[in-house]
Amino acid sequence: MKKRNRTSEWVQQAVFVGPGLAAFTVIVLVPFLLGFYYSFTEWNGLDLDKAKWIGMDNFIRIFTNDEKFWASFRFTIKFTVLTVAGANLLAFLLALMLTSAMKGRNALRTIFFLPNVIGGILLGYIWQFIFTKGFKTIGELTGWSLFELPWLGTPTTGFWGLVIVFVWQTAGYMMVIYIAAIVGIPKDLIEAAKIDGANPQQIIRRVMLPLIVPAITVCLFLTTSNAFKMFDLNLSLTKGGPGTSTQSLAYNIYAEALVNNRYGLGTAKALLFFLVISIIAVTQVWLTKRKEVEV
Repeated sequence: MKKRNRTSEWVQQAVFVGPGLAAFTVIVLVPFLLGFYYSFTEWNGLDLDKAKWIGMDNFIRIFTNDEKFWASFRFTIKFTVLTVAGANLLAFLLALMLTSAMKGRNALRTIFFLPNVIGGILLGYIWQFIFTKGFKTIGELTGWSLFELPWLGTPTTGFWGLVIVFVWQTAGYMMVIYIAAIVGIPKDLIEAAKIDGANPQQIIRRVMLPLIVPAITVCLFLTTSNAFKMFDLNLSLTKGGPGTSTQSLAYNIYAEALVNNRYGLGTAKALLFFLVISIIAVTQVWLTKRKEVEV
């Protein structure tokens, strides 16, 4: 009887968990292990027979003779810091505004969320048109120098163009998470704070923020990982240019593996990329989780 029960449990687990586990193995685990192997080879990505084992040479080259990779790394760090701060601040302010008693707040929630629905490549081409044609027309009509800047033509303006589009796309999704957290705050606490004489700033700092730390943890994790992995906007807006001045880390890996046909070197960079993202994400979640415990 016990054997039948165990067999039945194994069958149930195989039926319900098996397909997902098989898909995860084929789609994620096997490519990851193959990428780990190819990071120690010299390979053009086309001929399996020409994958030559070279040991740690790819990693040595990255750390000693690949300034473009480290320039992309610095660019990505700078981009991540600014976009994470900007997207979360904007999302929180929108959430505060759209949880207040204002007309049309449901429609505004939909409008602010819509950019997240549009694919990154398509969104990038839309904003490329806005930067090159729309802003130029506005600048000619108004005479405002801000709109007459070559937004995708210089390293500085290209960087800020990417920041603007990423924050605009990401803030709506984070806003929904913050709205859910703010709505979940007991109204009694806010009413008690008001009765005790707390002003709106004090209510936000002393009541709201401590109670929505779990939502902040989630939003910081999502924006940090998405900003670090940003590729589609980079491809469609600037293609890493001018030159390689706005090349993100993900775009650098793509160019190395699929444009320069150095697949072994590209997978070595991708492995380092994975380790960096993992360390940053785990550290961020650990720090914010500690804050949750404290409050």
